Amino acid sequence: MNLFNRKFAEVLITCFVALCLTPSPSASAQTASSTDTDYESATKISNQLNSETVGIKFSEPQEHLWEFGVKVNSTGSGRLITVSGPLPMEWPEQEIEITREDKTENVGALKQKNATKHARQFSFGVNRLGPGESATGILKVKVKKRFIIAPSDTSQYIAAKKVPTPLKTFLKPSPFIESKHKRIRDIAQSLEDDSLSSWDQVKKIYEWVRANVEYKFDKKNYSCLHALDNKMGDCGELSALFIAICRAQGIPARSVWIPGHTYPEFYLEDKQGNGHWFPCQAAGDYQFGSMAEPKPILHKGDRFKIPGQREEVRYLRPTLTAREGQGLSIEWIAREIANSTK
Repeated sequence: MNLFNRKFAEVLITCFVALCLTPSPSASAQTASSTDTDYESATKISNQLNSETVGIKFSEPQEHLWEFGVKVNSTGSGRLITVSGPLPMEWPEQEIEITREDKTENVGALKQKNATKHARQFSFGVNRLGPGESATGILKVKVKKRFIIAPSDTSQYIAAKKVPTPLKTFLKPSPFIESKHKRIRDIAQSLEDDSLSSWDQVKKIYEWVRANVEYKFDKKNYSCLHALDNKMGDCGELSALFIAICRAQGIPARSVWIPGHTYPEFYLEDKQGNGHWFPCQAAGDYQFGSMAEPKPILHKGDRFKIPGQREEVRYLRPTLTAREGQGLSIEWIAREIANSTK
């Protein structure tokens, strides 16, 4: 890619790596099959917890060691290069510890920052790259991940009468989540059932999506309307459709992004007015209100801004910018290197 502008001294290159969060063809199936035994174990642990506890229940944490980073490759040349990428952050079900930094000599300081309240990024700079040269920055991350156990008494959870202001963003349309489209509103209205509890109402949406959209992997991202038209989609489209219908019914919902996969969460309140986010597996094994997923959470949400791009995006991707450059590309690194449960 050559964005060198001879009329101006400064050139901006913005590269996106769509594969960074694109699920593999069998990602959903693998997620389900690889965690069945662990989930059964986690459920036994949860049964030992206080049955009167309100909100999310967790299993004992599992410890994993991951590497997250970016490699910049140059077939041409580049100057004053800045690279950024997604990084796991703390969540109730997840603890994060950066244990080590690895970088090539031509990489500057590895910096970390919260891109939003729901997403974290790392970045580094490279002064210059010539033909055939590369630069790599990697953070080793210790992840303590807990499985989420569905509550035994779901009758205590109700739809929020007044959604808190910070959560109203999860009622609005997002990229590929057209929650205000007439087709989505019509489906949401057809699924409303006043005889159901709030929990069972959301479950009805969940089961409708799984029954009406067949899972099929695609490298390209599509909207929830595309999934409706074709009656098929991958984890991204299935999650988007579930989220869109929830939002159309006034129930906050959002995307959860992990390496190679995504799933949704929905928001309900207990009878004391305390809010709780519950996950579900839109693609793969049937998991509603629970989540047996060992991979680290990168970020939650589906409306983000990427430097150099005006339009909002559904998830954070690795990016590259440079004052001058041609033939620059980036590879996202996200791999598990150790697992204490194995």
